[in-house]
Amino acid sequence: MNFFRIAGVILLTSVTLSCGTYFNQPVDVTEARIGETSKVTERLRTLPLPQEPVVVGVYNFRDLTGQYKPSDVGSTFSTAVTQGATSILIKALEDSRWFTPIERENIGNLLNERNIIRSTRQEYQAGGDQNQPQVPPLLYAGILLEGGIVSYDTNIITGGMGARYFGVGSSTQYRQDRITIYLRAISTSSGKILKNIYISKTILSQALDVSLYKYVSFQRLLEVETGFTRNEPVQVAVKEAIEKAVEGLIVEGLKDDLWSAQEGEEVSAQLISDYEAEKEDSDLTGLYNRKFIQRNYNNSFGLDMGATIMRGDYSGQEAGAHLTFDYTTGISKSLFLNVSASGFELKNENAFSRKLVGLDLNGGYLLLPNDKISPYLYGGSGVIMGVEEAPEDQDNIHLKFQYGIGAEYLLNDKLGLKIFAQHNLAFDDEVDYLINGKRNDQFFNFGIGVNFYLGSSSQSQNN
Repeated sequence: MNFFRIAGVILLTSVTLSCGTYFNQPVDVTEARIGETSKVTERLRTLPLPQEPVVVGVYNFRDLTGQYKPSDVGSTFSTAVTQGATSILIKALEDSRWFTPIERENIGNLLNERNIIRSTRQEYQAGGDQNQPQVPPLLYAGILLEGGIVSYDTNIITGGMGARYFGVGSSTQYRQDRITIYLRAISTSSGKILKNIYISKTILSQALDVSLYKYVSFQRLLEVETGFTRNEPVQVAVKEAIEKAVEGLIVEGLKDDLWSAQEGEEVSAQLISDYEAEKEDSDLTGLYNRKFIQRNYNNSFGLDMGATIMRGDYSGQEAGAHLTFDYTTGISKSLFLNVSASGFELKNENAFSRKLVGLDLNGGYLLLPNDKISPYLYGGSGVIMGVEEAPEDQDNIHLKFQYGIGAEYLLNDKLGLKIFAQHNLAFDDEVDYLINGKRNDQFFNFGIGVNFYLGSSSQSQNN
């Protein structure tokens, strides 16, 4: 019974991790539907109206990668990305309502059709009437939009995890690809490149499988398998990237007074402010969606509290409280110095109890100095002293060295939360007033704390 409970839990957990996909498996053909929209599509459609739409021409928004779709079974002639990016761009321009796109991709067909209209009118107009209306002139573009899909990088991140226990197992795998586009606006009167927009979009593929393989009785084998694979369509990713590029082009144009919004400067200023905030956030984001944080201040005061556990000559350890004040200053981006003063209690059940104060000096290393969450290592030496007077044959002051590990989470430039664990080793065996065995006394500190940052900018000091 316990086995089937474990199997049921694993199956249920694995399936519900992506229940939207699992419980919407296709069992029949579906009718044609209107194309999907994304959050970027909705933002594009809800932009404020322009003073006057800009006439733009798009000759060709090409796939510049030249890549073919990867295959495990041999070569393939299918391209990795869509060849219809021009149509996607024209649709995005239309949805934005800021541009009037004109036909340029197949301009030859359009000109041929206009010539047919002219020749037909001339040939069949009654009595050679010269007052017949002429074919209206074509619109000309004030701005040309050029660019294309410049890269399609596959397998930039791959990974997965799994577990199996007595025939019950589950595993998941994922893969992330990346597509990059450039969109530039060119003035047809001067040939000047007005704006050049760079957008990237990741493409996620996931696979999940669950299996059960078990003999339930003699010569009775139970075998169950289920799972699914979910791949984000490349065309949808291209569409979202192009729409994001059009949105960026509109806001960048507002910023440089290339065009203006009907609703006035306040609406334009809000759009620009939101866009600049997004750009700043993007500048802090690395290739693998890691946020890079600039630590603007180099000095901090900290307050820590937690528990201290004695490992000495008595058994029956008990946790005692400790409180620490510390000061930290950065030497470089990753290295720091720390000095701390603490008060704590060491005790063993019904055998020993002693209150002490300590002073420590440590050097440390931040493992991820540009991340919001950064683990750190530290070590150094210190001195501890008993608050009460020690027995006549015992010292009240003890030297020690310590090392530890912790992690800090930056709430903002001025405030950080931290957790830590520290191992303290005394240079003698007299901390608990008992000399026994070959090992010196030692104790552990576990706690949480907060750092208050202040002082001069670390950026100016490190440059």
